[in-house]
Amino acid sequence: MKLISHEPATGDLIWEGESGDAAEEVAKARASWAEWAARSFTYRAETLRRFVNVVRSKEQDFADLIAREAGKPFWEAKTEVGAVIGKVDISTNAWSDRTGNKKLEAAMGNKVSVRHKPHGVLAVLGPYNFPAHLPNGHIVPALLAGNAVVFKPSEKTPASGQFLVDCYHEAGVPEGVIRCLQGGPEVGKALASDPGIDGLLFTGSAHVGKILHQHFADTPQKILAIEAGGNNPLVAWDMKDIHAAAAIIVQSAYLSAGQRCTCARRLIVSEEGHERILDEVLRLIDRIIVDHPHADPQPFMGPLIDNASADKVQDQYMNLMMKGGTPIRRLDRPYEERPYLTPALIDVTNVRDRPDEEIFGPVLQLIRVRDFDEAIREANNTRFGLAASVLTREPKNYNKFWANVRAGVINWNKPTNGAPSTAPFGGVGISGNHRPSAYYAADYCAYPVTSVEAELCRANIGQGLRDPNMIED
Repeated sequence: MKLISHEPATGDLIWEGESGDAAEEVAKARASWAEWAARSFTYRAETLRRFVNVVRSKEQDFADLIAREAGKPFWEAKTEVGAVIGKVDISTNAWSDRTGNKKLEAAMGNKVSVRHKPHGVLAVLGPYNFPAHLPNGHIVPALLAGNAVVFKPSEKTPASGQFLVDCYHEAGVPEGVIRCLQGGPEVGKALASDPGIDGLLFTGSAHVGKILHQHFADTPQKILAIEAGGNNPLVAWDMKDIHAAAAIIVQSAYLSAGQRCTCARRLIVSEEGHERILDEVLRLIDRIIVDHPHADPQPFMGPLIDNASADKVQDQYMNLMMKGGTPIRRLDRPYEERPYLTPALIDVTNVRDRPDEEIFGPVLQLIRVRDFDEAIREANNTRFGLAASVLTREPKNYNKFWANVRAGVINWNKPTNGAPSTAPFGGVGISGNHRPSAYYAADYCAYPVTSVEAELCRANIGQGLRDPNMIED
């Protein structure tokens, strides 16, 4: 089956190829992983440092490809490639910190050794919004641990995924150890179901995450790490610097055209006195440049990934309006044939049965509440639990927010989408399955083995045996 990728900004063809065979790719990885696992950690780390050098030498070309295929501004695509480059050093440190070898003293001169083994062959399903950085966040720690990887890029960004894997091969990672499996949802299902994989590492929607969780229920021997989306709250309450707060709100809601799992979806403000912050946010919204990735001046937002995604966001926005939402800035589509959307803000305070869903686009919902306790209740009014942030001058407000809000990322006077790679990243609720990625990815890429060790056999049984003198011949 032929797979085709078009630039969302122009509709131009960017890549075409054939869908792969999951069983064949898993078999190749299975045949190669033992030799890779037998290599020392130092060898694997040095090989991945060569990968860094390869990516750095192709930085501009890689960023250009990501910008064109994912539709994100070129400046943002460059930061993504930078994250790919930085991942190896971070993951090397994480391996030593989280899964390094340990020797402990035990009784009678024995030793207790704790070491880690790779699982074997791990499948990685990547998303389209960060087609290099997010799957690479699984791939690097998996390879460092000694696993082989079969990576299926999103069918919406196959060229970026292939480019990433080609960089690994050029750096000297054996071709059988990192495989690129192209294809759509059916190929992804085949990969997840293949008996030859020892686990699956997923980044994507909560809906697909739930399906995978159910699918893996009968195979508890296989590792499953899920990083899904969020219906993320941003509480703006008693800020000192209104201008800075407005910038944080706009960045949280509209960065990557709202196509980040950590984007703010709900802005929660006080019923009384919210007009000032709202005016500042609207001024910034009206200045946002929406244009193609290489436009001059550089845009803040590019298009969504494709027309189907833009259609879905428009439908979700219209549903909020039909339920009683009041548009403050409308969601417009400047070009009917292309997936550009303008940043939207809609007051949903009086909407009954407000949908608890992730609107994966530039739509921010305004919710007015009476007091800070109600703001916290509203923040928790979701099945998701990925990211949350509070903007306030009062440390006591932040402390109360942190203690009571359920999320894996909780920020203070920072955007919801500011999560460092040097810390764990993951959510609760339906936003994940308690296997955070980023710095903690080392935890699910290897399993611990505990060994009690002694150089000589020394043992006796002191209880429960008959006296040898009392045994009759």
